Amino acid sequence: AFLYGADAVYCGTSSLSLRTRADMQDNDLNVLDEINKGSTMGMDAIEFISKKVGDPKFKDTLNVEYGKYQDISNRVNEIYSNYTHEKEPHETSAMNKIMTWWGIQMKAMSDQSNSNLSELLLNGTNMGIIEGRRLINQNPGINEPIKTLLCDFVKMQEDSVETLKTFL
Repeated sequence: AFLYGADAVYCGTSSLSLRTRADMQDNDLNVLDEINKGSTMGMDAIEFISKKVGDPKFKDTLNVEYGKYQDISNRVNEIYSNYTHEKEPHETSAMNKIMTWWGIQMKAMSDQSNSNLSELLLNGTNMGIIEGRRLINQNPGINEPIKTLLCDFVKMQEDSVETLKTFL
């Protein structure tokens, strides 16, 4: 990439395209919003499931996992203002929170074992990993601090999968 004034020039094999810094900044904001939505969804799910957990070891593990999602969200908030002063990072919508809560209630109604609750979290975490990998692959031009944060988020979720599998 070559930077000229306010524009970034990308040379492809068959065409030349111009993307303004504003376009790149919007893309960076979109990725930050998606990271924050994923981290708040993870915190919501852990909060809902923790209320159903009786095993102190599993509950402690969930508290640690919650803290990891909270750290990611805090990192998003720290760098978000570098890209805009007009808004806050997106979080999960009220409808998504309700759907998550309802899904957990239904799937845990008759089985509140560590195995079942861990499986519910694993399913959501795997969806987060897929979305994170998709963001990495579809946004190769995002700024380095955002790419690092996104990669850290995916790695954190991959580590969470390994932790949660021990409770199956």
